Amino acid sequence: MNALPFPLADAPEPDAAEAGRKLFAGPSEFVKGVVAMSGLPAPDRLEVCFAGRSNVGKSSLINALTGTKGLARASNTPGRTQEINFFTQGPDLYLVDLPGYGYANAPLKVVEKWQKLLKQYLSGRQTLRRAFVLIDARHGVKPVDDEIMKLLDTSAVTFQCVMTKADKVKANERQKVLDQVRAALTKHPAAFPEIVLTSSEKGDGISTLRSIIAHLE
Repeated sequence: MNALPFPLADAPEPDAAEAGRKLFAGPSEFVKGVVAMSGLPAPDRLEVCFAGRSNVGKSSLINALTGTKGLARASNTPGRTQEINFFTQGPDLYLVDLPGYGYANAPLKVVEKWQKLLKQYLSGRQTLRRAFVLIDARHGVKPVDDEIMKLLDTSAVTFQCVMTKADKVKANERQKVLDQVRAALTKHPAAFPEIVLTSSEKGDGISTLRSIIAHLE
């Protein structure tokens, strides 16, 4: 029997789960929002970043990971926030919230400025260990998601697909979306070969994602 490409990540073993729990039991604090490379905090710790199109549930996922309500805040206007937001997670990790993408009503100049900053950040941040690309489990990979994956490919940044809102999809529909996501990921050399299925509302997959982050080096 052939193994599926991009299988779902298994639940962590107890020791691995505990390492993730300990990491995210530490304090989570907002550091700053960055609009230019000159504003980036010192690269003095590991970083992971979260990317996803508007309304994919990125803020909810970051809040669920950290167990801190309101740490990451969703804008009332999708695509409005055009900053790279840095949060500390304990003394040794930055969580980096990238602006939501794929919102057609954002002014062209704003989009171009954001794209330039994003490219500079992804290609020039040596402490960045992994990008997590969030995909809505109801909709699968859209063209705008494919664009961010191509950017990660060219920046040589390993990215892992995290599917959000898994509780909103029936099991039979979920399989169709998973098949579509797997097919899309096979085109991207920077894609890490496991998918994490999450629900911020139900807590599904949060321990798995915490454990993954805790074991990055």
